[in-house]
Amino acid sequence: MESTTQTAAEQRLLTLENGLYRSKWLNRILLTVVLLTAAVVSSALVKSENTIRANAFELIDKNGKLRAKLGMFEFGPGLGLYDENGKTRAALTLTEDGPLLGLFDENEKAGAVLNVRNDGTRLRLFDENGKARASLAMTKYGPTLALVDENGKPRASLAVTKYRPGLTLFDENGEPLWSAP
Repeated sequence: MESTTQTAAEQRLLTLENGLYRSKWLNRILLTVVLLTAAVVSSALVKSENTIRANAFELIDKNGKLRAKLGMFEFGPGLGLYDENGKTRAALTLTEDGPLLGLFDENEKAGAVLNVRNDGTRLRLFDENGKARASLAMTKYGPTLALVDENGKPRASLAVTKYRPGLTLFDENGEPLWSAP
């Protein structure tokens, strides 16, 4: 009986050795596949090293303060430029209406805004209180210049259409005083 037990033990040992041998070869094959895959992925990354994808990129100064941000905002893609106090001083955005460029003072009040929309291009200039005071527009009808007082009332308008030029002056209530032609 002792020889039968020894034979059974030898058979078990032989079975384990065969299993280890197969596992060893399977591991070598898997390692080769992993290394080849890594080489292919690494090669693909090297070929596309000029493309980086992200939701935002932030530029900070030597003190760690945010100075510029390129990212996706609630209205679309944009670039914001910030002063040393973290105030927005310039913004370039792409909205549903089209591209928009804004320049802001140290209190983040608009100084000038340029936007290009489907109905035309417009440049607006703002006073120190953030009120639009002058507007230059280019529409399908032609260029228009509008000047507004501190109360938001129109005071002068100059337009040039394909038919004729026009100039209108308004009183303090926004009522026309004089118009030509």
